[in-house]
Amino acid sequence: MTYTPTELLTVYLEAAERRKVGRLALRQRRTLFEYDPAFIASGIELSPIKLPLKSGVFTVPDMVFDGLFGLFNDSLPDGWGRLLIDRTVEKHGIRRGQLNALDRLAYVGHNGMGALSYEPDLSENAAADQPLVLDKLANESAIILAGESEEVFAELLRLNGSSSGARPKIVAQVSADKKEIIHGQPALKPGFEHWMIKFGSSHDPKDIGAIEYAYSLMAKAAGVQMPETHLFRTRKRGYFGIRRFDRQGDLRLHMHSLSGLIHADHRAPTLDYKTVLSVVLTLTKNFLEAERAYALACFNVLAHNRDDHAKNFSFLLNAKNAWVFSPAYDLTFSEGPGGEQSTMVMGEGRNPGIQQLTALGKEHGLKKAPAILDKVRKAVAQWPRHAQKAGVSDKSIKQIAASIAASNKAK
Repeated sequence: MTYTPTELLTVYLEAAERRKVGRLALRQRRTLFEYDPAFIASGIELSPIKLPLKSGVFTVPDMVFDGLFGLFNDSLPDGWGRLLIDRTVEKHGIRRGQLNALDRLAYVGHNGMGALSYEPDLSENAAADQPLVLDKLANESAIILAGESEEVFAELLRLNGSSSGARPKIVAQVSADKKEIIHGQPALKPGFEHWMIKFGSSHDPKDIGAIEYAYSLMAKAAGVQMPETHLFRTRKRGYFGIRRFDRQGDLRLHMHSLSGLIHADHRAPTLDYKTVLSVVLTLTKNFLEAERAYALACFNVLAHNRDDHAKNFSFLLNAKNAWVFSPAYDLTFSEGPGGEQSTMVMGEGRNPGIQQLTALGKEHGLKKAPAILDKVRKAVAQWPRHAQKAGVSDKSIKQIAASIAASNKAK
């Protein structure tokens, strides 16, 4: 296959109605964007901080996302999804290093997370109603990570749905009784919902699915808002699943990560929860949303989830064109970069604890902060009970309990 770089893309918003947002162009290695006049008239602010709704040609002010605006970088997969795209194009004789940002968005096409889509669309569509076998997909994911297969790329690429994160995962439709799982991209089958299901990597413990499920139970007990979660059990192991909150039936919701919104590099631990809460208050203008973000901060610190980087906080644009803090996701035990919290608390990254969390609540005027913090502490103290319910191994329960105890003792 001869490689022809993508130099022009049309961007659409696939929400309640399909709207042309504007055009992306690549000129002399610079990414340019211009809103469509009709979209400007709609008054819909998709990225108010870095890409405000106004006429004219925008150029990217930094290189945080390799010259791409954060709004569109949110559509690109990283980790597992990026690997699938790279390996797929190399099958056709195209070197992964040849792909530019617009090429990658074209491979996302209509299958991205959130509500943005891109044309020309180079993505592949899945067959409807095709049943999925989780153990088989997990094995195929492991083979791909090891670089040993060319036969299963296409199916796993279609199933990935351009999701982010390092662990292999699929988007799928799941029946109400959780017994049927089919491809996730076609129109929703009656009685089904859109879900995401994760597999373990070679670096994960065998009970990683149970651990993340136990964390979701613990987070809900702590008052952290989360979508429905489920542990899909097979004879071999359990796979963690979470209902997608960027979908309501087949309606797509616009989603924007904190990373993309403020152009914060999620690969560098430079963010502080002071910034997270400040952005929440500025964007949503709602103290209830800030309280939700504060509860998540407390949970991540006290439950020893140190992989709380800038891409793990997101916002949704609702039907009233108002921003809300998204439900929590990617909550699990993690040691973080260099053993530190990815997102600091009041400047403390090595061992943040109750003292910093208390100061965080006071700094932002959250009157309910003490009650929120107390509720999270009580829920986290019940880790063994949640872990046993989820089927976490005794070894993992003890190891995680020790880290949680240390986090709760930190001043």
